[in-house]
Amino acid sequence: MNKLEKFAAMKTYENVFEPKIERTFYQEGGGKHVLEDLMARVGERRLCLELGCGRGEYTVALAREDKTTFYVGVDIKGARMYTGATEAIETGVENCAFLRTRIELIDVFFPEESVDEVWITFPDPQMSNARKRLTSTYFMKRYARFLKKGARVHLKTDSNFLFTYTCEMLKANGIEALAKTSDLYGEEEREDLPRSLRTIQTAYEKQWLSRGLTIKYLSFVAPVGADALEEPNVEIELDAYRSYGKTQNSTLKKHA
Repeated sequence: MNKLEKFAAMKTYENVFEPKIERTFYQEGGGKHVLEDLMARVGERRLCLELGCGRGEYTVALAREDKTTFYVGVDIKGARMYTGATEAIETGVENCAFLRTRIELIDVFFPEESVDEVWITFPDPQMSNARKRLTSTYFMKRYARFLKKGARVHLKTDSNFLFTYTCEMLKANGIEALAKTSDLYGEEEREDLPRSLRTIQTAYEKQWLSRGLTIKYLSFVAPVGADALEEPNVEIELDAYRSYGKTQNSTLKKHA
């Protein structure tokens, strides 16, 4: 099935939401554009987002393991999202859905204090642009507009750069990590780590593991008063296996 056929199929899926981007800009002067149909499906359940969900396999697997929570996978690439959305329908996983949009617009779709938890799984580390990192202060300020007080943010990544950057971001703003490991599969099971960390693997995770890379995990409570967050001003070694025109020993200085 080609991309156009996948896009056409998803338009018939009840678990896929594809708001037109221009409506988010122009409705009420660029204000909230809450997806009422989606929130009605969530109902009284906890709400968890997976940002940058890719194929959506992690979203579906989380939903399958935890029926008390409604999971929403968010990504702009619909051809990938088709895989998870189709699997959820075919296997009867009803407590999940998919939102096709840019993550930069995520804060316009959910009411204040409506989201209990956020998963960020194997995102592009965006080594050359801090504003595009999904754990940056730029995005934390957006998440704060819909997260509940005490909401937990999870990062699962192969990127030592992104893992180190996020640790430094927390340190710069006095935020304590709830759980942290630089080698998930190299450690014995720990009670402070979610069970799904080992039982659920994305296609990207399997790829990185096959190349001998270690998987990192970090979780923390989303900060209150996110508008006052500061970017870390430190140098972080780049990931050697990603091509950004840098050498293995290159470093990149972060700026707010």
